[in-house]
Amino acid sequence: MQQTSDIVIVGAGIVGSATAYFLSRHPGCAGQRIVLLERDRTFAEASTARSAGGLRQQFSTPENIALSQATLAMIRSARDLLGADADVAFREQGYLVLASDAGADILRENHAVQSAAGAPISLLAPGDLVRTFPWLSVDGLAVAAHGVTGEGWFDPPSFAGLMRKSARAAGVELVYADVTGISRDAGRILGVTLADGTTIAAGSLVIAAGAWSGSLAALAGVPLPIEPRKRFIYVIDCRDTPEALRAAPLTVDPSGVWFRPEGRFFICGRSPEEGAEPPAGNLSDIDHAFFETEVWPQLAARVPAFESVRVVNAWAGYYDYNTLDQNAVIGAHPQLSNLFMATGFSGHGAQQGPAAGRAIAELICDGRFTSIDLARLGYGRIAENRPLCERNVI
Repeated sequence: MQQTSDIVIVGAGIVGSATAYFLSRHPGCAGQRIVLLERDRTFAEASTARSAGGLRQQFSTPENIALSQATLAMIRSARDLLGADADVAFREQGYLVLASDAGADILRENHAVQSAAGAPISLLAPGDLVRTFPWLSVDGLAVAAHGVTGEGWFDPPSFAGLMRKSARAAGVELVYADVTGISRDAGRILGVTLADGTTIAAGSLVIAAGAWSGSLAALAGVPLPIEPRKRFIYVIDCRDTPEALRAAPLTVDPSGVWFRPEGRFFICGRSPEEGAEPPAGNLSDIDHAFFETEVWPQLAARVPAFESVRVVNAWAGYYDYNTLDQNAVIGAHPQLSNLFMATGFSGHGAQQGPAAGRAIAELICDGRFTSIDLARLGYGRIAENRPLCERNVI
């Protein structure tokens, strides 16, 4: 069976759904057939569904700050964009990033970049921390960065679902199918082949498949250094929780351990050291020993109330990890003129996906970025092995 389309988007998580949403509303793409492909009808393994949902402006790369600021603006105007009942459960409790002497200079340098971008982030000395967060141990801390407004967490599956629903109402076709082949000639993508043998000719192809984007790009003969990296999130119950701790920001220890409130519980985690990655196998396989050895000791040392906790649940999800520089790849391929990518966010895709989707829609319909200049995040740096490193990956 053969079909034709103007635009095919592979991946219906928050990035692909945002791309579909903004394409469907762009006057430059009016009347075009847009097909949104998703291999998993349940979204059970989708990173969007397994994200902790953080939204922060505390990055070291100006483009990342701008992307998060754009998504923040969308969240604040969700009802105008997505309907009067739109609610993505944004909790604006902030981020608190802690630094020891070893990391103090980097934190201050990052803060200078954030301030230049208009991010409302405050630097706090240990004395300030004691007064503001009495539940926090300041042992070994030199400085902290605190996002008072415009940071917190939200519900990524709800945001993605609202955009997907709105895109479909505007005519986007959602098809649940696995892409098994991508055809091309010297300078263009021709189309995709689905698992049932159906081929869809594509005027443009967008790769927004998260952790599977690298293997998808390989079908087109395009090297893309993106792979699934498994991350664990633990739900803990604290027996004696100070009331002030329930209003805590998402807090990041110098060790990389993080936590935030979640209802009556807390969620927490830590990215493993490079070279100590867990196997990217079944997501139901949870490493509870990792909590005992790598998360809880640092957590209890930083928040004395956490000395007595129990794990009541846990889950795992995938980062779409860019092994070159832990930064997203957003833009068109320099040789395949109708191939576009929005992937490789390395843990910050939920918060930047909506803005990245808008950027891809601009590229396809306008031929250029019109909202945020994301040229530095393009594929060119991949082809040239020229990293643009993000120093604040959590």
